[in-house]
Amino acid sequence: MQIGELAKRTALTVDAIRFYEKRRLLPKPLRSTGRFRLYTADDMARVRFIQQMQGLGFSLKEVGELIDLRTHKVDACESVHHLLKAKLAGIRAKMHELKQLESELIADLQKCNRELKRRQQHTACACPVLEEVAGARG
Repeated sequence: MQIGELAKRTALTVDAIRFYEKRRLLPKPLRSTGRFRLYTADDMARVRFIQQMQGLGFSLKEVGELIDLRTHKVDACESVHHLLKAKLAGIRAKMHELKQLESELIADLQKCNRELKRRQQHTACACPVLEEVAGARG
């Protein structure tokens, strides 16, 4: 199949497929007599693997490592295990950071809610969240 067909079947752009080739995630394709790139079912399977791994949060560099490890079959298990553990640790760290950010945003939202309620009965004051941030920098 030509590049346009591969793009259509994988829901990628032609540019994305060319990019994967430049990054050596896809092997150089065979060429037709008219110099069109020709792809196989194996190429399509590899593109889908790349998409799945990216969907799991792996960088293209990491995807390249996983592709290399796929060729080693049995011997690759320990290396894949280490990659997965590292990815999971990174995700857990991000989740922790996001939980902290969520807590800070909830606290700031509560401050805003209190000020908005207070404004219904009193003269408006400066936004407490912005004043707190300005005071922290000053």
